[in-house]
Amino acid sequence: MSENKTSEFSRMPIVRFFKDLFLNNRFFYAMFGIIVLFILSFVFPSILLLAKLLFFVFIALVLVDILILFGNKNGIEAQRELPEKFSNGDENKVPISITNKYSLKTYCTILEELPMQFQQRDFNITASIAANKKEQLSYTVRPTERGEYIFGKLHVYTATKIGFAMRRFSFGESQMVKTYPSFLQLKKYDLISLNQSSLQFGIKKIRRIGNSFEFEQIKEYVQGDNIKDINWKATAKRNHLMVNQFQDEKSQQIYSIIDKGRVMKMPFENLSLLDYAINAALVISSVVVRKHDKAGMFSFSKKPENFVVAERRNSQMNLIQESLYNVNTDFSESDFGNLYGHIKRKITTRSLLLLYTNFGSLDAVHRQMNYLRAINKSHMLVVVFFKNTELEQLKGQVAKNTQEIFDKTIAEKFSYDKKLIVAELNKFGIQTILTKPQNLTIDTINKYLEIKAKGLL
Repeated sequence: MSENKTSEFSRMPIVRFFKDLFLNNRFFYAMFGIIVLFILSFVFPSILLLAKLLFFVFIALVLVDILILFGNKNGIEAQRELPEKFSNGDENKVPISITNKYSLKTYCTILEELPMQFQQRDFNITASIAANKKEQLSYTVRPTERGEYIFGKLHVYTATKIGFAMRRFSFGESQMVKTYPSFLQLKKYDLISLNQSSLQFGIKKIRRIGNSFEFEQIKEYVQGDNIKDINWKATAKRNHLMVNQFQDEKSQQIYSIIDKGRVMKMPFENLSLLDYAINAALVISSVVVRKHDKAGMFSFSKKPENFVVAERRNSQMNLIQESLYNVNTDFSESDFGNLYGHIKRKITTRSLLLLYTNFGSLDAVHRQMNYLRAINKSHMLVVVFFKNTELEQLKGQVAKNTQEIFDKTIAEKFSYDKKLIVAELNKFGIQTILTKPQNLTIDTINKYLEIKAKGLL
C-alpha cells in the first residue's frame, strides 16, 4: 500500500474511532497477558480454562467501560482561554477550564495543538476530575519571536478507573494570538521613578549636579530669589523688581534607534539581539514618558523605517508598541550614512539617541566613526552594543589541551576588542553601553537616569 493510501486509510472515521478508543496502554497490556496465557495453554492445558475466563471478563469490562464513556454525549467540556496577546521572551500563562459531567471520577489527558513556532508535538497535561466538577488548569509558553501564533484544537482523552477504553473530545477552532515586545517588563519597572523601586531593581541612585532648566513664568521678587534672574524689562514696566522663574527641563526628546541589520540576528537564550533591543526600547520608552520626557523610536538597515515622532501624548506607548511589533531584520548591511541623513532631517532638536547595534570589531567602528561623530555633534549619542556571553564563559574556563587554548585565546581577543571599541567611542565623546543581552534593559535605564541626573542632555 502506498504512503498516500496509508494516510487516507488512517483518516477514515471508523479507523480513527478505534485508534482513539483503544489508545490506552492498559488495554494492550491486558490483551497481551491473555494471549500469552492462551499460548502457554498448549504446553500446560490446565490453564486454558483460566485464560478463557479472563478473556470473557476482559471483554465484559471493555464493554462496560465503553458504555460508561459513550453513555453521556457531553461527558466532558473544555475551553482554552488565550490572552489577548503574548509577551515576547517571557513566560505567558494559558488557562484551561475543564468540566466533568460524568457521574463518576474521570482521568483526562489534555493534548494541545500548539503553534508551530514552539516545535512541540508531545505536549500534554494529565488530570483527575471528580464527578460533576469543574477544574481550572494552566500551562505556560515562552515565545521567542514576534508575530502571529496559531493554536489548533484542544483535545481531551477521557478514561474511567477501569482504564481499558478512552474517549476523545475535541473543542474549539483555530485561535490566533499576536506576540508583542515584552510588555510584561513594563509592569516590572512600573515604579521606576520612585527611589524605593530603584533600589529594589538595582537602578543606580545618582545625585543631581546639573543645571538643566526651562522658563516657567515671571513673578515678583521675594527675598531669597537669585538676583541673576531679575527681568529688567518687566521691572521697568511694573516699577518694582520682577524675576524669571524656571523649572527643571522635563520635555526632552529621547529616541530609541534600532539597527535591524544582520548583525542583530545573533541569538542568545533563543532570543535574537534584535528582540532584546526591541524589548529594552519598549521599557525605556515607558520610563521616559513617566519621567515627563518625550519618547520616540525608529529602526534602520538600508534605510530608516517605523518612525515614531517623540511625543508625550496618551497614545504614545501604543504607537511605539505597534511600531516595534513590525520591526524585522532584512539581513542586509546597515547604512549609517542614511541614518545620519535621516536624523539630520527629522530630529531638529537636540535629543538623547539610544542606538542599539552590535559592533564586532574595531574596524567595523572605524568604518562608521565619521557618521557617529557627526550625529554626536548635534545630539547626545549613546551606542548600545553587546558582550558575547558564550565567549565570556569560554574565557573563564581552564584550558586542558591545545585546541582549548586556541579557543580561549580567540575568546579573550574578541572580549578585548569590545573594550577597545568602548575606549575608541569615548575618545570622541560618544557615550557607550557594553552589556550582556539579559542585562540590556536595566543597563539602558541606568544610563538614561545617569544622563538626566547629571544634566548632560
